[in-house]
Amino acid sequence: MLASSSAAFSENPALPALTLNAPVALISPYAPQQTLVIHQGRPISQAEFLRDLQRVSARLPDAGFALNLCEDRYYFLLGFCALLVKKAINLLPPNRQPLTLTELAQDYPGCYCLFDNTQACDLPSINLAPLLTGAPLPVDESPVLPLIPAQQIAAIAFTSGSTGKPQANAKCWGTLAATARMLGQRLGAGLTAPTIVGTVPPQHMYGLETTLFMVLQAGMVMHSDKPFFPADVQQLLTQLAAPVILVTTPIHLRALVNADLPMPALAGIISATAPLDPALAQAAEQCFQAPLWEIYGCTEAGSMATRRSTQTAQWQLLDGFQLALTDTGACASAPHLQGEAPIQDQLELHADGTFLLCGRNADMINVAGKRASLANLTLQLLRIEGVQDGVIFLPPQSSQPEARPVALVVSDLPEKTLLAALALRVDATFLPRPLRKVAALPRNETGKLTAAALHQLWNQLHDRR
Repeated sequence: MLASSSAAFSENPALPALTLNAPVALISPYAPQQTLVIHQGRPISQAEFLRDLQRVSARLPDAGFALNLCEDRYYFLLGFCALLVKKAINLLPPNRQPLTLTELAQDYPGCYCLFDNTQACDLPSINLAPLLTGAPLPVDESPVLPLIPAQQIAAIAFTSGSTGKPQANAKCWGTLAATARMLGQRLGAGLTAPTIVGTVPPQHMYGLETTLFMVLQAGMVMHSDKPFFPADVQQLLTQLAAPVILVTTPIHLRALVNADLPMPALAGIISATAPLDPALAQAAEQCFQAPLWEIYGCTEAGSMATRRSTQTAQWQLLDGFQLALTDTGACASAPHLQGEAPIQDQLELHADGTFLLCGRNADMINVAGKRASLANLTLQLLRIEGVQDGVIFLPPQSSQPEARPVALVVSDLPEKTLLAALALRVDATFLPRPLRKVAALPRNETGKLTAAALHQLWNQLHDRR
């Protein structure tokens, strides 16, 4: 069965479709005096960014790879583009653990770390921030806009490890640029130079495509801050002129809504990385007086579909995408992709080009002849009043399909009360045994829970008992 995108969304003539056959400008559309970034409260024009880019790229070594670990979004952007114009590759690790960085570097000769502050590191490293404030280098007052070959590898992204060992996924410049243009057409329709505020890091594919590439390729403006606490998000959003789009995750949205703070009206909210409870989507739209869009994608294919969560459960493919079901599962294809991308989720394809997400292949469990999705079970847990956070998963050494799930929950409610409330929502066959309360879940920067982190916490709790 095959599903393809339809022309349900209007085209933006300023954002032409891309293939992998021709060079792509670093910034499109290019307007030298147009603000590209708001950094430390100061607007930076597209031309000024190119001058900063000249300074940084001239001071970086001629190595083939760098782990781009800059936390400030503008410094990350400069580092990313400086490596790009030097034909080097950005390595985007799944986490910042020293062992992870060391192991990755072993596979990429000459690799060094790119920071924006002073950090202890076992690998060769460079602090990018002083490169802009050091002895001045001659730069062109009217810099030439770089043209990047579409097939040039811009980054290697690594899966989060939530379903297994992190795997490397090479991303060419043309693919990233094309995805950003398609997202901009859909999520920025009718908006003029909206400011993007992200609570997510740029090293993750979701954050890279939305907070970095929609700025470079879809006429949007980056705010370099990454607010975390609800009060910080509120303060920053209140200071910005409309239109503003918030890029965030379900776990951050839940915290923002539950903080019960008056939030300014936004032009839009974007969420990804985990399924979003429709009730939370509704509450978020009311909180920010703005439409909320979910993005569906994977590291292999990037962003590939969106939906307005409060209006439909069906996903609408981005222009040019096609999905096909084969004997081994679903795969995605599009003109801007280098090849077919396998999809690790179970999908239900519809004739109108939409599809439903039925759960991850590795997420489905069988207990007593009945099937269920761990993600859906977790959603039911999170809907219980008094549950602040929680997850239902298979414990270590119990990866067999018939294994019984367990749960970790952040709540003030007693464990028996939680189980009784959950029993009203799910089949008794899938009730987690045991259910354990914890102070917090080991979520990473994008709000994801990796199998390794969950199993480590579960083993620690088991050892205490």
